[in-house]
Amino acid sequence: MAKALLGYVGGPDPRMLSEMRRLQQRVQDLEAELIRMQAVNDALTAVADEHSLLNSIDLDQREPALT
Repeated sequence: MAKALLGYVGGPDPRMLSEMRRLQQRVQDLEAELIRMQAVNDALTAVADEHSLLNSIDLDQREPALT
């Protein structure tokens, strides 16, 4: 009767623990990948900003537009 009131007290299911560990590892892997991708994106953004066409235009040396 006590088991019925308290529920099954056989301990944690090993399959559930294994799945939980696998999912936790997957989350850690995805977080690491996200950090890596953000670093790559930041580096590409910095390079793109340096080579931007708009940044290379010298406003003091502009030529008049043809009319």
